[in-house]
Amino acid sequence: MDKVDIALLRGICQLPAYVAYEKDYLRDVEIDARLSIAPTAWMVPERMLSGEVQFSVIPWTRVAADTSTGNRLTLICGSGIEEAAMVVRHGKEIGEVRSVAVPQEGGIKDLTAVALIERLGWSEAHLVRTPSGDGAILSFVGEGADAASMVEPYAAMFEHLGLGRVIQRTGDIWPGAPGCSLTTTSDIIRESPDLVERMVGAYLRAARFVDNEPGESAEIASKFIGVSATIIRKALAVNRPDPRAILNQDAMDRIIELMIKRGYIQVLPKAYKDLSFLEKASSASRSSAA
Repeated sequence: MDKVDIALLRGICQLPAYVAYEKDYLRDVEIDARLSIAPTAWMVPERMLSGEVQFSVIPWTRVAADTSTGNRLTLICGSGIEEAAMVVRHGKEIGEVRSVAVPQEGGIKDLTAVALIERLGWSEAHLVRTPSGDGAILSFVGEGADAASMVEPYAAMFEHLGLGRVIQRTGDIWPGAPGCSLTTTSDIIRESPDLVERMVGAYLRAARFVDNEPGESAEIASKFIGVSATIIRKALAVNRPDPRAILNQDAMDRIIELMIKRGYIQVLPKAYKDLSFLEKASSASRSSAA
């Protein structure tokens, strides 16, 4: 068994990882995984580059922004897709929004919010900048903002509770855009390609399970996310993980353009993803199904 540490977040985008762990798909490919749930994505890259964590499911934008020399973060499989949603408080009209809660700069929730604020005519709205996605959600709950950018299942949760409504999502501005994605480092790819191949294969198997068994997947996810399976099932009805999301280069390029415009990165990123493992695992999956 290869012992690995995997850093995850809380959200629909992480579901294949939860399932791969709980259904023993990782153990089936000789991976003994230890999971840790990070409070926010920006804490994960340093842990990965130091070798403390070998795999993670984090926003691909943070991978693209990595300027490390030598060992660097590398995307190996998609997961989240079109994952951020803008939620407006119940009873508030779109034109009445005067404040928007947004998490720390650089993630897909922040970038989606930046693009939607311009599109929705909210340029004069006050940005309630919080250190994490949880902070933006709490600001919204505490009536500190008229709207907030968040991922599922939290958008579905607010609609379920009658506290807010989704008005637009990432896909409305960047169709097919990936979100949190399975990530490792270039050192691990070079030193243990077989491990990476097995990890991606188990991840694809878990993603298929989510598609085929959303009810059981919701029950599994509820233990990690801390939200009821009922709400998670509603979220899965509108937003499911897609391992092939990181193939949508056009959407990624458009987001990178905004990242450069905002000053999050200075130049076009290179070598921030390795699609060979996804392609090989997808081919093996198709052959097996045939």
